[in-house]
Amino acid sequence: MLVDTHCHIHESDYPIDIAEVLTHARESGVKKLICVGTNQESSRLAVKFAANHENSYASVGVHPHEAKDGWGDILEYRSWSREDGETANSQIPNSNGQPIAIGEIGLDYFYSHSPRVVQIQALEAQIDLAVKNNLPIIFHVRDAFDDFWPILDNFSVIKGVLHSFTDNQDNLKRGLERGLYVGVNGISTFTKDVSQQAMFDSIPLDKLLLETDAPFLTPVPLRGKVNEPAFVRNVAEFHAAKRGISLDEISATTTANAFALFAL
Repeated sequence: MLVDTHCHIHESDYPIDIAEVLTHARESGVKKLICVGTNQESSRLAVKFAANHENSYASVGVHPHEAKDGWGDILEYRSWSREDGETANSQIPNSNGQPIAIGEIGLDYFYSHSPRVVQIQALEAQIDLAVKNNLPIIFHVRDAFDDFWPILDNFSVIKGVLHSFTDNQDNLKRGLERGLYVGVNGISTFTKDVSQQAMFDSIPLDKLLLETDAPFLTPVPLRGKVNEPAFVRNVAEFHAAKRGISLDEISATTTANAFALFAL
């Protein structure tokens, strides 16, 4: 059993038929997946998707790129349940319209789509939301850890994952010291950066989460195809081989990690 802890197949422009995608996932042993919002509309779509598809879950949040457009509606996400629940399939166990996480949220200084001060304000507000509701957080942090760690340390009882982590050993260590999980995806299978490869190999297995970020970042040997949750198996196979362990072992441990963090 595998879990894709981060995908965007709920978006309206996802190019593959969803029924086909979910069939592929089941056939590959991917039994659960988390659809991650990046703004208000995306988050609402994630909630609706999870409400109507078994073993699919939603995370809601405003990505740092989108922070300039506001985040206030995310803070009221609990008011969505009645509206979105009206379209829910009553036979789906998780169709209560409530997200299981806040994210993806964070800081991204690689691009300048939103001013840094606005990104910080959005991040702080959404962390506070997660803490108050006892929800895990899916963090997106790129070229911004110097600002990220002090913000995180202003809050207590933070639980979450560093999504699509590709940074250095020092920031890996800092994340682990704070009890965070580390999400890896297709990047880890095709990077040519030797230091990055070493960093991926050093992530403790009990802190490792697997993800696709579908439709982006398709892993080897499927480069050139649209990514989908089924391909998280390729990420698992890659890291099992690198670590000299079985696919069963990495699947069981990363699945247990996902269940522990997200209370699936």
